[in-house]
This record gives sequence, C-alpha cells and structure tokens, in this order.
Amino acid sequence: MLQRDRTLRLQFGNRIEAVCVVGTQLSIDVYGAAPAEALTFAVKHTDGVEVEVITHDQLEPAPTNGGKQWPLDAKTILKVRMSRPSTEANDNKITVAYYGENGGPPVDQAGVFLTGIGISLDVDADRDGVVEKNNPQKASWTWGPDGQGAILLVNCDKENPFIAVEDCQDDKVYCKEDLEDMSRMILRTQGPERLPPGYEMVLYIPMSDSDKVGVFYLQNPFFGQRYIHILGRRKLFHVVKYTGGSAEMEFFVEGLRFPDDSFNGLVTVSVSLLEKLAEGIPQTPIFTDSIVFRVAPWIMTPNTLAPVTVFVCSVKDNYLFLKEIKNLVSKANCQMKVCSKYMNRSDRWMQDEIEFGYIHAPHKGFPVVLDSPRDGGLQDFAIREILGPDFGYVTRESLYELVTSLDSFGNLEVSPPVTANGKEYPLGRILIGSSFPTSAGRRMTKVVRDFLYAQLVQAPVELYSDWLTVGHVDEFVTFVPIPGKKQFRMLMASPSACYKLFREKQKEGHGEAVMFKGYTGTDTKRVTINKVLSNEIMVQENQYVQRCIDWNRDILKQELGLTEEEIIDLPALFKIDKQGKAMAYFPNMVNMVVLQRDLGIPKPFGPVIEAECCLEQYVCSLLDPLGLTCSFIDDVSSYHKHLGEVHCGTNVQRKPFAFKWWNVVP
Repeated sequence: MLQRDRTLRLQFGNRIEAVCVVGTQLSIDVYGAAPAEALTFAVKHTDGVEVEVITHDQLEPAPTNGGKQWPLDAKTILKVRMSRPSTEANDNKITVAYYGENGGPPVDQAGVFLTGIGISLDVDADRDGVVEKNNPQKASWTWGPDGQGAILLVNCDKENPFIAVEDCQDDKVYCKEDLEDMSRMILRTQGPERLPPGYEMVLYIPMSDSDKVGVFYLQNPFFGQRYIHILGRRKLFHVVKYTGGSAEMEFFVEGLRFPDDSFNGLVTVSVSLLEKLAEGIPQTPIFTDSIVFRVAPWIMTPNTLAPVTVFVCSVKDNYLFLKEIKNLVSKANCQMKVCSKYMNRSDRWMQDEIEFGYIHAPHKGFPVVLDSPRDGGLQDFAIREILGPDFGYVTRESLYELVTSLDSFGNLEVSPPVTANGKEYPLGRILIGSSFPTSAGRRMTKVVRDFLYAQLVQAPVELYSDWLTVGHVDEFVTFVPIPGKKQFRMLMASPSACYKLFREKQKEGHGEAVMFKGYTGTDTKRVTINKVLSNEIMVQENQYVQRCIDWNRDILKQELGLTEEEIIDLPALFKIDKQGKAMAYFPNMVNMVVLQRDLGIPKPFGPVIEAECCLEQYVCSLLDPLGLTCSFIDDVSSYHKHLGEVHCGTNVQRKPFAFKWWNVVP
C-alpha cells in the first residue's frame, strides 16, 4: 500500500534513535534543531542510507562524507530512505553538523541512529491461490478479470459432527479441514535479531469488522499444534512477537457473516509498528500495512447447471410420486435423497423450505444451503441433515415482519447467464415474486430481499406473483437448457396458448374429448373441450391471469434481454379463488423439475384424443426438438390438490458455475 512520509524531528545537541521501514521515507527537519548562531549545515551518513537535501523545491543527493554545506532555511528538509533491512539495531546513522558565519569547526551537531526493518502483511490479492509478496493492490478491492483483492469464505460448514453449530459460530479450530476453509495471511518481517527497546508490532481489526472476521494463529508448531483465536468478536488487537532475521508468520482468516444491507462484504486487517518514547507515555504508530478481503457472496445455481442431488420428502400419500422421481433421477444419472416422514413432520414442500447455492474462493469452494424463514415441518431439515463437512448453512429470520407464502423459496429462482441492456450477467439474475407496485399486497420479507440484493453478483429482478393464491414465481416461469449448446429457453405458463390449442382441437372435431381421465382428484365431473371453451367466467378469469403473466413476461424480456424466439408458452388454465387469487385448474406443467435434458413435468390430464393426452403431445412437440426428454409425473393427489406441483415438492443441488464470480462487474 502507499506509504505516507513520516516526519522525524532532530533534537538539539542530541543523537536520537529511530526505526525506518524499508520502502518508506523519513522527512527530517534540519532547521528546528539548529543552534541560534548556525547559518549553514552539512550531512554525513552511512552507506545503508540514502539522503537527499530539499531546499526550495531543489533536490540534491547528500554525499556520505559531509563534504558539502547548504544554507540553513526553515523550509529545508532531508528525505531519508533505507534500501535494505539492518542486520543489527542502530547500525546506520546520519549526522548533521551546523556551522556559524566564519567557517571553522561546527558549532553543534545533531544526529539519528537508524534501524531498517521490512514489514509486509500479505494475502492472495491476485487470486491465484498463492500468497504473494507485498502486492501493491492488497489494500483495495476491484471487480473484473483484471481486478485485485483477496477473498474470504464465510466458514459456515461444520467439520465436527459433535458440535451443534456452524464453524463460524465458535472461536476454535477442531481439525485441519477447518483451516482449509480459511484464507491464508502471512506477516513477513526482516531485520536485526531484536528491535530497539520500546517498539512492538500489533495486528488489529476495526471495531465495525469484529463480528465479520476471525483470525487464527498457529502457536508452537513443534510441540503439538494449537490454533489460537487472536482477532474477531471481542478481540480487536493482538501483539505480534518480532522474531528477528527473515521471518514469516502464518495466520488463517475466516469470514463470519455474509454481505447484507448493513455490510458491504469488505473487511480490513492491519499491522502497525508502534513506538514508545518513554515509560508512562503512550505508544504512537509509525508504520501501518493493511490488507482488504471481500467475503465471497452466496450464489444460486440455475436449471442449466448439472444436477448433483435431488431432494424430496416421503409423506403418507406420495409413494407413487417418489417412484416416478426415482426413475427420472436414475435416467439423469444423479443422486436422490429422501427426507423421512420423521424428519419432515408431514411437510412435503421441499422447494419452499430451502434454496441451494454455493460459495467460492481461489483456494476452495463448497455448497451452501439457504434456509427460508417459512419454517414448516421441514424447519430443522437443513441444519440436521444438510449442514456438515464442506456443506454450509445460512439463514435469514424475520424479526418484525409477518412471514407469508411469498417467503417460501418456490418464490426464489435464478435465470441462466444473460446479457441485457448492454450489461452482462454471467451468473444469471435472481427472480423473486412480489406484489403489484400499486398494491399493499404480499412481498418477500425485507431480511431475505436485503440479503439477496447484497450478494451483488446476480442482481435480482422483482416480479409480480401476488395474483396467485400461493404466490410463487415457479408457478408461471422456468428455464430449460438446450443440450449441447450454451443457450436456454424460458418457459411460461400460458392460458392463451391453452385456449388456442383447445380451439384448434374443437375445429378438428374433437370438442367432446374428455379431460381428467384417470384423475385421482375430487372434482372430476365430465369436462370436455367444448365445456371449457363455453365457460364464460373461466374465459374471463384466464384473460385476467394472462395479463398478470404478460406483465411479468414483459419485465423478464427486458431485464433478461430475451427475444420472443427464446420464450416457449406452455398451455395452462387457472381458476380464481374466493379471495380473488389464481390457482391451477389442471396440473401446471411449467412447475417442472429440470435435470439437464430430462424434465419431470406434472401430468396435465388434458383432453384425450386418439388415446393420447393432447396437452402432453403439444408440450413434447415444443420441447423434444430441443433435445429434451419429457417425463410426465402424476402429482395430483400428492401435490396438485394441495396447491403445488413437481417443482414445489423437489429441490436440486447443482454443480457450481465454472465462471469465477470475482470476474463479474456488478
């Protein structure tokens, strides 16, 4: 980091002692220590010191032998640098001799004994996984491919199975694996065996960072290693032992908190060299070196990334659903974890309780689950079943606001990477559902919204979802990859696409084709295409729903930079409840689970024409040409009649992006 000049005042008739840090500059005031009768001065110095005389902005190197005299002037100063560390204390010196008007011997002398030392607090500021020496950019943080600045992970996993909380909640290191989650910081010193008396080095953090960062130090590496907690929480400073010669002290740094509305993600650690003039007089800092870390953000994973594990609940009535999900998962070649009835306490909505993401630094990365404030029967699932070694946990609890259905994470999705309005979003954009700008409707709680916005790398887009009974964005939009290409398609629920298809089928003479065949729901009166098309109330309700969806469609086109070609409309119909909110009339196909090319789509039980469901046929005709495989899953009795579908009942942990988040320019 840039070092200021340090002013040093000579003392009349005395030799003082001072420490000069290599790479810094001392400005020595010559005039203040001069006797009254002095008119000129000369400077003698040892070889290890560079001295320049500055008079009225004229700069001249001073010869070592003191052979040249300069006129004394209030504005005259000496600029002093040491190019290498001392081998012994006080092994360099500067002597200033003052002369009167008639030449002759000096009327007085003042001087300084100098000890040169090197101090550098170092981190991996160039983000290559190695702690380099004294990077000039280490005290700042910049984004982008040419950016500089070190990165810190929130140590939010749990290495020790016998501890109840995440590693960042305690001040202990239980094992080597815990250290691997931390960033290394090295204090490098060079100099004599001992510092002159009265000097000490102190490592410290600002008060405002004490709940955001923790620092550990390896004590006594020879006799059984102990990692001691030296900074963070109640510890704001730590005196570092100066060991002499050329030394490196290694520290391990952990993040304690994710960026949030009151924390921009940047933390600072500094080392200062303190000087004490005399017993009973406070110390003053004479040199400081600082480094900056950015805490890695929590990053969501879109449908276009490869699945690792599919999570689903086992409840009393979803045995057949589980079987179908299992078939889908084995086709997609990923793992499946079933949450037991004992653990889920009859809560089947796996999508709503948690959201999977990850954190990443040059030295390490691991998945992190975000736990929603909804807290149904699954509320302990993430802590008890997911949190563990290299699987982190974070949550945001609402303190004052009422938690609504919009706080469930079916209402939290993320788009694939996009470019919109000339700006790139290489990690996609978060999508959350809210109420209409004009209404005092339901919104996601502020704590969760603030958390999502503060991560910076997936700038959120707020959509309008409060028109739905449940109110989740996953009820009207999803994304599917195009296998083998970097592209994707956005799928949207569409009443108008459904009416158009039904009118075509009616025209072809299939108006009496029956819906809901084999349907295990309650209300299964004989419903035909003709009946649906002639139901005026339903037509009006779905025109309203289409307007709500189109409002979101327009926002998404603009904010994600999408063209009509990149959007596919999936037929859907809705009915309006007594509160004026919309719910799916038949299983809502857009609420699907996406496992690369394999899609698990809610079975719509549409009109059967020539022994085939015309809705399934139509959707396959849209998605098969992209290289996707559609499996239709019966979720009627187990999910649909409880107002959710396949996506609501499943959750997918995915592989992280290959793209490094610090190369984003937010």
